[in-house]
Amino acid sequence: MFDLMTAAASAADAPPAWLQFLPFVGMILIFWFLIIRPQMKRQKDHQAKIGGLKRGDRVVTAGGLIGKITAVRDDEVDVELAQGVKVKAVKSTIGDVLTPTASND
Repeated sequence: MFDLMTAAASAADAPPAWLQFLPFVGMILIFWFLIIRPQMKRQKDHQAKIGGLKRGDRVVTAGGLIGKITAVRDDEVDVELAQGVKVKAVKSTIGDVLTPTASND
């Protein structure tokens, strides 16, 4: 009789099943707000910069080259690195668009 009462008491003391998943939900929320959400915001900002490229913008490529855009096409741009030195670059490799105050010209 005592064993039956002990088993019933221990079953009543067990936490609900949803409570066991609460730490996992907390970890997912932490990852979302600290890692995933900021990365999505940076990617959205970069896409906006890429979409707004125009002739005459000074840019920095992902490789660290600084130049001026001379032509813009669908997926690529022509970048003039020095006078008479032009290269084609894929738009997604443009790392940043320099502000006019950051230019040395």
